Amino acid sequence: MLTVIQYLLDRLKQLGIRDIFGVPGDFAFPINNAICDDKELHWIGCCNELNAAYAADGYARIKGMSALSTTFGVGELSTLCGIAGSYAEYNLVFHIVGMPKMQAQKKHAIVHHSLGDGESSIFMEMATPVVCASTMLTPENCVQEVERVIETALENHRPVYIAIPHDYVNADISSFNAPARKPVKSDPASLKEVVSIIAGKLSNAKQACVMPGFLVDRFGLKDLSMAVINASGLPYVTMALDKSVLDETNPSYLGLYMGQLINPEIREFVESCDCILAIGTILSDVNTGKFTAKLDKSRIINIMPSSVHIGYTDYINVKMLDVLEELNRRLNKRTDISGPVARRPAVPEVNSEDPITADYLYAKYAEFFKPDDIIIADSSSSFYGLLPLLLPKGTKFENQMLWAAIGWATPASFGTALAAPDRRVILITGEGSHQMTAQEISQFYRHDLKPIIFVLNNHGYLIERMLSEKLDYCYNDLTEWQYYKLPDVLGCNDWITRKVTTCGDLDKVMRELDNAKTGAYIEIITPKLSAPPLMETIHKNL
Repeated sequence: MLTVIQYLLDRLKQLGIRDIFGVPGDFAFPINNAICDDKELHWIGCCNELNAAYAADGYARIKGMSALSTTFGVGELSTLCGIAGSYAEYNLVFHIVGMPKMQAQKKHAIVHHSLGDGESSIFMEMATPVVCASTMLTPENCVQEVERVIETALENHRPVYIAIPHDYVNADISSFNAPARKPVKSDPASLKEVVSIIAGKLSNAKQACVMPGFLVDRFGLKDLSMAVINASGLPYVTMALDKSVLDETNPSYLGLYMGQLINPEIREFVESCDCILAIGTILSDVNTGKFTAKLDKSRIINIMPSSVHIGYTDYINVKMLDVLEELNRRLNKRTDISGPVARRPAVPEVNSEDPITADYLYAKYAEFFKPDDIIIADSSSSFYGLLPLLLPKGTKFENQMLWAAIGWATPASFGTALAAPDRRVILITGEGSHQMTAQEISQFYRHDLKPIIFVLNNHGYLIERMLSEKLDYCYNDLTEWQYYKLPDVLGCNDWITRKVTTCGDLDKVMRELDNAKTGAYIEIITPKLSAPPLMETIHKNL
């Protein structure tokens, strides 16, 4: 007989999961033990539960899904910010929570890690808005409920919550009844109508473009989306959250569209289009350049995971996969539409002893990046500095600017590196964000991972300064750390650690890192208010 936890773990393994992030706790000990005793699984202990949730989020961005285990109450609530970020940004995380024994729950016994009111389900209720399904497993419902939450998770590509009472974890399953999974398909009539309308609009448009969004990546449809663009013959642009979702070296790629904040020639082209085909694009404040984008909704088609929006008309029960497959077969290739050529930023002329400015730093990053790199950028001024760069083929640029929790990038880059140990992972973060989750650096060395970490030290929260009317509010000041010494303190032996203050120092260390065989941690000092041009534009437009 299979136990409750064996059935769950076996199903996760069948989905391809081999690493489970988390922090142990007594209510979750039987779950922790089962993971460690399973020869096909690896327990990935993190410094705290929030970091574990961020790491699981980063892992899911590479592998398509991840798993996380915490204890009741204090553990699961510590993950909630990270789980909410995964929900907002469509990252599938299986969150497994160890609960008090069912007998104690039925008696409303007051246990530790609780609010002292004898209520055990309240934390599951707190998680409900940020998961697409939740359940508490028992021997009787285990098979049916595991299959239900897996099906829902795969359909929505968002987190699910799975609680198991302490005394049920190793209990034998008493029922194997499970409904057969029926793949969710598009409504045939709606699909036919939608594809016909889209094909007609793209064929008849005087000027058109494609705007692929990050949901294309989340739902595994990058290749198919690129095939649709090739079939259409149209140029494409990306918005801020969607950077690198498709190849930026393709001749059809024009560059970044972000309203009135950057690239006026691209803005003029996009806003002049009488048809824009968006694929999985979310029109958030960041994507629309703080709502400076002037997009006529009547001209926009947006293909979302389970719906299509054509102007002011919404079509439900239409799957993105089905729409893209039909469009790839039906579109007529246009050869008469072209847009402005994407531009690369120039490297400013400097002397080796000059201080490092934002302009010089980001131009050097552009030279440093290689094909197939994975770049993780925090919700900081660095994100805005990196946006205008054209990335090499196969480069993956990951950010979390929809949820925008500062501190996400450090643990997320650990999860990413664990998921892709053969690719070069580059973490670019600011010292303010880094202070929140810096201890997770220790996990890289523990798992023999060799990231390249750049910590920008500009003496405070630069992004917050630039988003404030006044630049000198004291709440944007930080305690000064000696960041480049952190790897030694956190047990990362033999890493390359440097503190660079001049352009010559930066050039030298980037040459050194070009073929680094070990982890590297570089603290970069810039003047307090040296911000990338895009960030300065945002400040001027407040």
